[in-house]
Amino acid sequence: MSEMKKLPEYERLKLEVRDNDVCILTLNRPDKRNALDVQSIEELVDFFSNTAKRGVKAVVLAGEGDHFCAGLDLIEHWKADRSPDEFMHVCMRWHEAFNKMEYGGVPIIAALKGAVVGGGLELASAAHIRVIDQTTYFALPEGQRGIFTGGGATIRVSDMIGKSRMIDMILMGRVHQGQEAVDLGLAQYITDGSSLDKAIELADKAAQNLPLTNYAICSAISHLNNMSGMDAAYAEAVVAGMVNTQPEARARLEAFANKSAARVRPNE
Repeated sequence: MSEMKKLPEYERLKLEVRDNDVCILTLNRPDKRNALDVQSIEELVDFFSNTAKRGVKAVVLAGEGDHFCAGLDLIEHWKADRSPDEFMHVCMRWHEAFNKMEYGGVPIIAALKGAVVGGGLELASAAHIRVIDQTTYFALPEGQRGIFTGGGATIRVSDMIGKSRMIDMILMGRVHQGQEAVDLGLAQYITDGSSLDKAIELADKAAQNLPLTNYAICSAISHLNNMSGMDAAYAEAVVAGMVNTQPEARARLEAFANKSAARVRPNE
């Protein structure tokens, strides 16, 4: 695909495009445990601003080295000695990046390992699917650092695990990992092997869906959840009207009608 060849090059991110238009996006600051500085966030904003237009069918979000992301680059933040309004604008760019991820309409599967801490958890929570391995651990240590979340934890993490558990994590510095983290809602999949391999497997499966269907799944659902019940019902009907009548869906519906489509079966 011609547009995919035009993907930019970054300093903080590595890009790999697979033959099926699945893009592996890797945070590339392993010496900093992939901590997010201002440049990292700007590169995320740039990449996720145009994924759908470029024809990216799914994104696997990973981290170079032993850790996914240790959160805000605290050394940069400490050295910058920002004023309140300066840091407010830094936070707004984080929200810009993560909103483009959540509402961008392209499936994002996060391959998590090692530290998924602070802003790293906020980044992971903006993905649509999260996969962990046996090394992955989640924490919100802001309470012990004398700071507060600024990248959406109060929105997305509390939505995933509930307000009380989110308060417990940040107030007590509580760490979650393994099956407990999945049961809490911090991730949907856990593997004994490589979280990256599992995330690629899931991204490949998602990429087989029609792009417009994926766009609705990975954008409309979040928008609908922000609406009142009556408004959401109306908007859902409008989205379904467009998605369920797309020409590309007719062949899939025909396959279901003539019983040549794969059946839905319980996992074995």
